[in-house]
Amino acid sequence: MSLFKIQKRISTNLLIIFSLIYTIKSINYIFAKIVYRLGRILAIDFGKKRTGIAVTDELQIIASGLTTVNTGELILFLKDYVSKEKVDLFLVGKPKQMDNTDSESEALILPFLTKLSKQIPKIPVHRVDERFTSKMAFQTMIDGGLNKNQRRNKALVDEISATIILQSYLYNK
Repeated sequence: MSLFKIQKRISTNLLIIFSLIYTIKSINYIFAKIVYRLGRILAIDFGKKRTGIAVTDELQIIASGLTTVNTGELILFLKDYVSKEKVDLFLVGKPKQMDNTDSESEALILPFLTKLSKQIPKIPVHRVDERFTSKMAFQTMIDGGLNKNQRRNKALVDEISATIILQSYLYNK
């Protein structure tokens, strides 16, 4: 057998071994998540009137829009949701200016965060930069083929924004 054929066979075998290792690691990762039953991650795009909410699946792989809630009813909604579903983390959008300073709406979010940590103290809160999420949500609606009337639905924009916040967190996790 020539040296070239031996090298080719070794390369092929190494490729198969690396593929198997990757597959086993992936299976172990999913199995560990199932065994330990991770909770969902819930993302919040806080607004003065409405708040968009998105959640992950139980494996914390897929982000999906859940709903939009009137901001005044948000704490009640969250308490009800965590009584029915296991939630490991709250993600709350952090609105920032282009110069990286907090935007005006941050003043509305801080009292909510205080109330949230008092009402649901066992679930940690993580902040995520939410710059451009509303614009990205609107563009997603255009790309998705929604007509002009459907794109005027601000509740849908908030829900999609929360989903984008959650997806960016999962991507960078």
